[in-house]
Amino acid sequence: MKNILAFAGSNSSTSINQQLLEHIVNRINGHNIKMLKLTDYEFPMYSADHEKEKGIPLNVQIVKNLIKENDALIIAVNEHNRTVSAFFKNVIDWLSRLDRNFLEGKQILLISTSPGARGAASSLEYTKNILPRFGGKVIESFSFPSFRDNFEDGKVLNEVLDMGIEDVLTTFAHQIES
Repeated sequence: MKNILAFAGSNSSTSINQQLLEHIVNRINGHNIKMLKLTDYEFPMYSADHEKEKGIPLNVQIVKNLIKENDALIIAVNEHNRTVSAFFKNVIDWLSRLDRNFLEGKQILLISTSPGARGAASSLEYTKNILPRFGGKVIESFSFPSFRDNFEDGKVLNEVLDMGIEDVLTTFAHQIES
């Protein structure tokens, strides 16, 4: 049994990525999963001046410690204008300033969704490429297209997408247990 930390990179109270994340987490059995809401931890916008004058905020250390306490991560990556949101990028910036290898040894499942047919594929691809720079290993990813057409009341409506999620979760579970 592994400890898994799950969070969305969105700061929206109506985040569709948070909804998809909750669905994904509810499908995982046999592991301890902690859901983290990044919006519960205020991070100022990163700047070298802020860091020099005030240091690294305590909330950055708290989130880093939560990551460190877990074996694996599930991260729902949202997209603004074909890239990750400024909110999520800011979290990554602060964490990497505290510890360049803040993801060392962490196995990661990335998921993303959007209202459009690409399912936030651009931000998912960016995140897949950037997280290994901080020591993480992305072992599986899934882009869920056209959220409002394919998801309702906590359920996946499209059978092919549902099978795709199941396949990704099976692979993820197998990899983290190895």
